[in-house]
Amino acid sequence: MRQIRVFSAGPLAPHREHTLARGATEHVLRVLRLRAGDALTLFDGRGGEYAARLVRTEKLTAVVAIGEHLAVERESPLAITLLQSLARGEKMDWIVQKATELGVARIVPVSVERSVVRLANEDRADRKLAHWQAVAVSACEQCGRNRLPEITAPMDIFAALALVDAIDVRLLLSPEGEESLATPAADHGAATQVAILIGPEGGFEDREMAAAARHGFRAVRFGPRVLRTETAAIAAITALQTLCGDLRPGSPPAGYSR
Repeated sequence: MRQIRVFSAGPLAPHREHTLARGATEHVLRVLRLRAGDALTLFDGRGGEYAARLVRTEKLTAVVAIGEHLAVERESPLAITLLQSLARGEKMDWIVQKATELGVARIVPVSVERSVVRLANEDRADRKLAHWQAVAVSACEQCGRNRLPEITAPMDIFAALALVDAIDVRLLLSPEGEESLATPAADHGAATQVAILIGPEGGFEDREMAAAARHGFRAVRFGPRVLRTETAAIAAITALQTLCGDLRPGSPPAGYSR
């Protein structure tokens, strides 16, 4: 049976009525065609989820009765920060969507010398950020996550490198890497955080590679083939989750927090 999940930006509480935001209302009533009495699940990004039922509907209003809070969590024990060089339009949306589905904790859009996308002003950057956050919300609704990944405002590579200085495992995906991605993952098997830097289609400039090295990034390769930026991001995340995260053999299923 399909579970309908809806995100609410405002904090939720059990045993209360709650009016859905306009965007959620349009999705529930016009796209999903729910009616009074239908069940759904709400979450507010603060952990856990709520059983709910649609009780009243009007043209632009949907009111739900919130039931019990269920403390189920579906987050990975490995907190991955994805430093993603800006990609063109739909590619960046796809990366945000799939990275969210795969459990990434933080996404940092990075402007580099060879980026094909330029966010010329702050207003455009703000619009892009809001769009990516909406993509992540939709992905969480679909995949079952109850906590939204953090998505930062776009920043240049030097600010992005400094942002993750406190993370012990810092990796840069490079076809010229002298070691496999699996090597540092094995070296830091107990790590709970990792940062992975993905370059643009044209690769990094030498000074950007040098800056990454100064910030403790290890250049690692991912097989014998050169991957597109969107392929590299999702493949690397999957590999890290398989080696150290919630896709590794014997990893427990999603459960309830204690």
